Amino acid sequence: MSPETPPLAVDIDGTLTDDRRALNPRVIPVIRNWPERVVVATGKAMPFPIALCEFLGIERTVIAENGGVVFVESTDRLELVGDKAAADAVAAAYRDQGYDLGFGTVDLANRWRETEIVVQIDQPVAPLEVLAEDHGLVVLDTGYAYHVTDPSVDKGTGLETVCAELDHEPGDFLAVGDSENDAQLFDVAGESVAVANADPTARERADRVTEASYADGFLEAVAPYRE
Repeated sequence: MSPETPPLAVDIDGTLTDDRRALNPRVIPVIRNWPERVVVATGKAMPFPIALCEFLGIERTVIAENGGVVFVESTDRLELVGDKAAADAVAAAYRDQGYDLGFGTVDLANRWRETEIVVQIDQPVAPLEVLAEDHGLVVLDTGYAYHVTDPSVDKGTGLETVCAELDHEPGDFLAVGDSENDAQLFDVAGESVAVANADPTARERADRVTEASYADGFLEAVAPYRE
């Protein structure tokens, strides 16, 4: 007999995707048919998880920008936490030192961000960390980008904000992820699972680690609730 299905908080990149960040179609029916609430928790700007929920056909309850942005559709609540002016100042100073954010002229990675900025993972991180510290911010390495963000927010505080709007506690949730930015989410969730490709911080903070990687790891993580 399967255990009672919990609400689900799930990362996108590296968790619902393959190693090229393409969504694995096998996760679609699982999330669409999940019988409890699903919260999409990501480092991406809000339009990306909102679009994912839209196309999956689920309620738009999202944590974006590593907790800096939280939207709960059922209560029409949008919360923004973070010093975007300071993050923009870091980006400007980084460019003044001769570096580049690395996402091209249009820069879709930063175009819709409201609380932080991101820098391509192949750009120098040491000067970025110095500039971030000078502005009271931190650099978070998600494995996909460097996020210059407010140290007071994370995916864990994001889930707490979601739960304050809804009839849930963070401890009710199953959380699945793969990166350092999922660790605080794991800390507050009732059960946490890192997929096999997860970084050391996520693996250490998770209750269990799957044998499979990427989306196959997600499917393994939720399998006990689907049997």
